[in-house]
This record gives sequence, structure tokens and C-alpha cells, in this order.
Amino acid sequence: MKQAIYPAHPVIIVDDEEHFLLSVVVTLSSNGINNVKECQDSREVMGLVTEQDYSVMLLDLSMPHKSGVDLLPAITQEYPNMPVIMVTAVNEVETAVECMKLGAFDYLVKPVDEARLVTTLKRAIKFRDVQNENTLLKKYLLTDKLDHPDQFAEIITNDKNMRSIFQYVEAIGATSLPILITGETGVGKELVAQAIHYVSGRPGEFMPVNVAGVDDTLFSDTLFGHKKGGFTGADRDRMGLIEQAASGTLFLDEIGDLSLESQVKLLRLLQEAKYYPIGADTPKLTDARIVVATNSDIEARQLDGNFRKDLYYRLQAHHIHIPPLRDRKDDIPILVEHFLTKAGNSLNKKRPTPPRELMSLLRNYQFPGNVRELEGMIFDAVSRHKSGILSMESFKNKIRSKDIDQSEISADESGAGQYGEARMEFPDQLPSLRLMERMLVSEALRRADGNQTIAAQLLGLTRRALNNRLNRYR
Repeated sequence: MKQAIYPAHPVIIVDDEEHFLLSVVVTLSSNGINNVKECQDSREVMGLVTEQDYSVMLLDLSMPHKSGVDLLPAITQEYPNMPVIMVTAVNEVETAVECMKLGAFDYLVKPVDEARLVTTLKRAIKFRDVQNENTLLKKYLLTDKLDHPDQFAEIITNDKNMRSIFQYVEAIGATSLPILITGETGVGKELVAQAIHYVSGRPGEFMPVNVAGVDDTLFSDTLFGHKKGGFTGADRDRMGLIEQAASGTLFLDEIGDLSLESQVKLLRLLQEAKYYPIGADTPKLTDARIVVATNSDIEARQLDGNFRKDLYYRLQAHHIHIPPLRDRKDDIPILVEHFLTKAGNSLNKKRPTPPRELMSLLRNYQFPGNVRELEGMIFDAVSRHKSGILSMESFKNKIRSKDIDQSEISADESGAGQYGEARMEFPDQLPSLRLMERMLVSEALRRADGNQTIAAQLLGLTRRALNNRLNRYR
């Protein structure tokens, strides 16, 4: 199994002591930092950083030919985005502090503590990643351009907010930080997670798993696997999904429903990039990218104590919120066309022609199930279709049944229902009931593009009752 290169651009270590270079390389490699370049001659440094981009530089303060003190000003001036970590002897700490004033990111004291070395380097790498993301985001905001539009081909949309999400995905795709995707059921969270994986260019696989309702033991076994004899019935080794996602992306759906015990294990995995298969005494390293998704209000859950605050903030490194279909209704026509073709191919039927009134009907529906609900409607209608124009009957029945379900939901104290957040505002001079009725009918006809059947349905009237009102107005 091919191991991913981390970080994307190498870490360069500049030191004249060969045994120190070897020790650092081994330490970093055992902690997942495997893209490392060594330099023993300080005179070669400026040439090396000119030829290639580096994530971080580890620079010894005292070296023959050119010291770190001499090199630092030129490096920070020519390459201000590259963090430089100074390495110094105990009696040179004051000089190292002066170097930080000149732009060094941090300093380490020899003999270098392994844990501090890894922590400091990972912090510097993340700092560089954030800088790169900001640069890419500025570029996308100024140019409104996608570098990899084909990676988003599965997501059917013309919405400008969705395009902004695609640009953000391209900006953060190459980093190793976790990503939180939020949005209602059926908006396409897994499709966005797949796009993140494609854009990242990772050689490993995309491994999705739904963790809703999974207890702690099953969570550990599913993600981390187990050793033979790890528990009763474990008659052979089992590879967990985190290992199968090596060099790739692990997608955890419905993360908001994860138990508190499992949240602790996920937090440790994110912090240390290490895990223990059930029954194992030694940890395994992982280089898989973690992407999680939820349709619940995860912020409210952490305020209620049902979701760990430390895990919540760890997952908040990158946050993508996908808007519901009712907020991007201009996508409905292209989604209908796409699903009609897909349903025809899947059901081995000729693609039916939709009636003109269908778009008006769908545009005025709230779609609590979002894109997935629309797809189900189309497939159901096509499966019933015989010939000619696609019947609207199945659409009307589904929408009518949802309207009945909605009417049974009691309104809150403000009188707002599920979709009634935007309350009506009245002028100081209240209009008469007759005027309000005429205004309401007029608005329903406008939304229905003049179709009286759809307008009547929006108003909760029969077609005859609406006709009677229109005749009365005339």
C-alpha cells in the first residue's frame, strides 16, 4: 500500500552534524512526516530554496561557512511564507530569541526533545497550510475560476453559493486538516466529501461510513480493526477502515450522533494520527484525511454537553455548510433534467417529456428531503410513466401528503411552522381581510406562473373555490 507524502512540500533540515540529521529524519518519519530533505553545507541553502518550495526549514544556529544567524535575514526576506525553526545550543538561547525577532517561527534547544520537535514542526506545517489556503482563496475570490471543474461533475448545480463552496474545496483540498460538512438530509454532503477527496489528489481510497447509532465497541472495531484474539469471536486479524483509507480519505457521516466514548477516540486519532486496533499493544500511524458530516446542529449539541467541545473545535478547522434546495431553487430545472435522464437509463425507459407546469409546482415546494427527495419523486414518476407527457399526479400526491403531515405539526408560540421563520410584517394601517385575500391570491398565481391548479394547491383551496374568488374579484 503506497504511503502518502506528508507534507506536500518537503521539510528541509540544515545542520552540519550528520548524526543529528539522521536522528531527526528517523523521529519525523516515525511520526508521519516523511517528506524530508537534508542539507549539511550551509552554503547550498539559498540555492536549494530557489529551486524548490519547502514547507518548513529547521536551521542550526552555529555552522561553519555560514551560520544560521547569517542565513536567517536573507531567507525571511526572500521567502517570508516559509516558517524557519532555529536549532540552538543551551548557551545560545538569547541569540535564538533575537532570531525570532528577525522573523524565525520558533526555536529548539539541543539535545532536542522528540515530542517538542514533532509538535513544533506540525504546528509550523499547519501555519504554512493556512497561509497557502488564504492565498488560494484570495485568488478564487478575485478570478471566480475553478482549476478542477471536472472533480465536481457529480454535483449538479448552477448556484453561486455552491460554486463558492467548490472554490473553497479547491483551496483546502491539499491540506491534511479535518473538514466538517453540515447541511440538511439529502443536500449532497457525501458528494462534496468525494469532491474533496478527488481535489486532494491523494492516492488512497475514499472510505465512507455512517456512524449513527453505532456503539463504542462497534465504532472501534469498524474504524481501527482488531487483532486475532482481541475479543471473544476474533478468530483472525481484521483491518479497520482507517487502515483501508491509508493515503486517502475517511468520511464519517452523521458524526453528531457519535457516542461520547467514541468521540474521545476520534479526538485522539485527530490529535496524534495514531490508533490501537482492538487487542493490539503497539499503535499504528495513519495518514488518512478525516472528513465528517452531520445534519444535526452540532454547535447546539456541544452546548448541551452531548458533543465534546475539544472535538468540536478540532473539527472546525474547515467548515462547509451546504444550503438546502429551497434556497437554491434555480437548480431545480437542471436537476429535473438530470434525474429524468438518469431514471430513464436506470429503468430502461425512453426519457419522458415533463409538463410545463411541473417546474411551477416544484419551485413552490419546500423539499424537506432536498435533492434526494427530488430524485425519488422523479424516479417514482418515471417508473409509473407509460408514454407521452410525464404525469404530474404522483408529484401532486407526494406534495399533498407532505402538506398534510406539515399541517399536523403544531405551530410554535410565534405562530411559525417548520418553514415559517420569516413572519409576515404588517403596516401600521392594517389592510382589510378582503384586500389581504386578493393580495394572497395574486401572489399565489404569480408563484404558480398563472397556473390556477397549482395556485389553488398553494392556498389550500380547490380549483373551483379559487375560480369563484377570481370571478368575484372581476
